[in-house]
Amino acid sequence: MSLRPASVDDLGAIMVLERAAFGGDAWSDDVMRADLASPHTWYVVAEEDGRLVGYAGLRAPAGSKDADVQTIALDEGVRGRGLGRAIFQALLDEAARRGVSEVFLDVRADNAPAQSLYASEGFEAIGRRPNYYPGEGVDAIVMRLRLAAREGGAA
Repeated sequence: MSLRPASVDDLGAIMVLERAAFGGDAWSDDVMRADLASPHTWYVVAEEDGRLVGYAGLRAPAGSKDADVQTIALDEGVRGRGLGRAIFQALLDEAARRGVSEVFLDVRADNAPAQSLYASEGFEAIGRRPNYYPGEGVDAIVMRLRLAAREGGAA
């Protein structure tokens, strides 16, 4: 498995994973294309045997002290092997390179594996958005990581 920065050329493969992971909540091709092309975002893809098997995105505008995890998705066949953690750590490393001090994310309240991953990386729950996911009545948990704490510094 290898990680590399994503490009707009990866759009087709990313959208296959996006639709499989998020169904009716998947972003449109146009929205994803714009995000991949934006100078304010950074996406990473994971490849295995020449096939794209995961991706994740970070929004961190130049000069901003905070960033948002936009999305993370894996092919179902590669879950449980540490790939999600590797992709996620790549996002956090990029946030640190950009001088960000805090990273935020939203996670489904019913997605315990993702919440566990984020907590193990130092994220803490700081809020809840009721009925955040349309039509499903599922809340979003808002989580935050102070990068100085992750790197062993003072928070």
